[in-house]
Amino acid sequence: MLVIDTSFPATGFNERNGEPVGQVILHYTAAPFGSSLRTLTQDGVSAHYLLPDPNDSSYRAAGYEELRVLRLVEEDKRAWHAGASHWAGRDNLNSRSIGIEIVNLARDDGGVFTFPEYGEEQIEMLIALVRDILGRYPQVGPTDILGHSDVAYARKSDPGPRLPWQRLHEAGLGAWFDEATRAMYQRRFCAGLPREAEVERAFQRFGYAPAKNRQGFQQRTRAFQMHFRARDCCGFLDGETCAILYALNEKYRGL
Repeated sequence: MLVIDTSFPATGFNERNGEPVGQVILHYTAAPFGSSLRTLTQDGVSAHYLLPDPNDSSYRAAGYEELRVLRLVEEDKRAWHAGASHWAGRDNLNSRSIGIEIVNLARDDGGVFTFPEYGEEQIEMLIALVRDILGRYPQVGPTDILGHSDVAYARKSDPGPRLPWQRLHEAGLGAWFDEATRAMYQRRFCAGLPREAEVERAFQRFGYAPAKNRQGFQQRTRAFQMHFRARDCCGFLDGETCAILYALNEKYRGL
């Protein structure tokens, strides 16, 4: 059951200035519950929701006996969670998104990333929370439920490859490709990948920001793989990755 706790309002937010909600953006905290709560309520960054890990000792020390979601910023306000960001031709996504931070102890040790699993109870609560949000914002479509790395691929890796995006899709939340269409494109690409300029257009058609250079192209490919092919997110554009991209565009962009 979804339980929303409003005991810890954040100080870092402002007005949306009339922007409608268009995206839901998922993050990991890369820190335990206690320090995440302090950061998101006191340090000039914020999110609308914080989803704890029920096994986190700092969460239990706060006196909670059941998993509940903390609403830190009201949905009609602009939380400061996405930073410099882009999706589907729009920048500054803080003004048009709902941000959800999920407690997870992901680490970046000098470019070597560790991505722990999300707990089963967390995923169930995340599904309930996103369903609840979409009930108020039916304009948010499947391709608008995103990771921070999708909208800021040059600098972010959250929520990482351990978030079960396909499971969210199967629960009616978010985009996923049709396997038969993916297989058809992958057979086609066995003879060679499309020209890079065409792949660039395909990434932008789906929603990603343009890649400014080779490094950006690889970072964006990695972000895409973390979302849609988590078992291998090396940043190398291969036939399978390209086939998934084209299958998604065919399904959601009509191309």
